[in-house]
Amino acid sequence: MSGDAQYANAAELRRVLRAFLNRSDKVVRAHGLTPRRYELLLLLRVAPPADATVTSLAASLEVGQSAATQLVQRAESDGLVERRLSQADARVHELRLSEEGERRLAAALAELGPERRKLLEALAPLARAAPDPPPGSARLARD
Repeated sequence: MSGDAQYANAAELRRVLRAFLNRSDKVVRAHGLTPRRYELLLLLRVAPPADATVTSLAASLEVGQSAATQLVQRAESDGLVERRLSQADARVHELRLSEEGERRLAAALAELGPERRKLLEALAPLARAAPDPPPGSARLARD
């Protein structure tokens, strides 16, 4: 792939991702969620109970502990999330979706199905056109 084609591919990738995020933000807001809360609910929905903690969520969301705590507290006060003491460690509160959190997440997820399909369809040709990484680049990324 020529240098110009690589730039065009990179620009198209950014455009496709931005369009997906803009559309998905509108959908989740229509279901009474912020994009961050939608992501929180998604992560909680798939997390095993031992990983459904503020600490684990902070790492998954790539935010600090205090930001994750505030996000969970707001979701809890809105009735989207519930806390319960861990049976394995009484110092830990495990999080789970409330019925309302499950309902809103399921509705947003269903409405976003076509958007996810569009994104995947748009990414396929970009992935095929992407240049192979230079030899040794995978090793450097791990170092």
